[in-house]
Amino acid sequence: MTETAAGKRRIASLKAAPNSPDVADIGRSLPSFIFTNNICICKLMSTKNLQMQLSRWAISMNRLVSACNSCNKTGSKRLYRLTNSLPYLLNRVGVRMGELFSRRIARYEITLPMYRVMAALWQQGDQRLGDLAAMTSLELSTASRLIGALKRKGLVSRKRLEDNARTVAINLTTKGKLLVEELIPIAIHFEEVAIRSLPKDGLANLKSVLAQIYTDLGTIEPEIAEAETRQGKARR
Repeated sequence: MTETAAGKRRIASLKAAPNSPDVADIGRSLPSFIFTNNICICKLMSTKNLQMQLSRWAISMNRLVSACNSCNKTGSKRLYRLTNSLPYLLNRVGVRMGELFSRRIARYEITLPMYRVMAALWQQGDQRLGDLAAMTSLELSTASRLIGALKRKGLVSRKRLEDNARTVAINLTTKGKLLVEELIPIAIHFEEVAIRSLPKDGLANLKSVLAQIYTDLGTIEPEIAEAETRQGKARR
């Protein structure tokens, strides 16, 4: 078999593989320079040069097919983007709001966590430390330290309930109540600025959704407990 005949067979085999799993309809995908006026280019160039050209073309096609396969695999999955995830966006808003509000109330010598504790007590008095910590999403030890700091400022009081001497009730003092009532309008203003682009009923809907999200996240607790149990057993 001559080199020219081998070259012809090489091209013929490529054109005869339209259903190849690697390249779809490869015959139609051949570069236009392979044929000139329906005359196979193998008649116009040496077999060696033809084979080199075909080899380069095959490598390029393999790269293209590999890229397409990778794209198809990725496209079948939901792409994760940190900056578009709900936890990231919620935290971003919370951090921004907290930073601005902290700066605004700094002249009152009150921190944001202190304000939250005071606002919680203004909303509901006679609270136990554990309930107050849960309401403000604080660790029990952190809530205890905050109550101590607020008590030293004369903003809260602690007293044992008459009907249950073992329970200590926490309340705002008169001074604390006056201060928090001065701070609450500032907090309301911040909220109004934050949601002013929402539709009329947008705030109510947003708050309802956030409350539901918080409730739904509780279903993850059993998963975490199970994982922690398995991890504990693996360490033994």
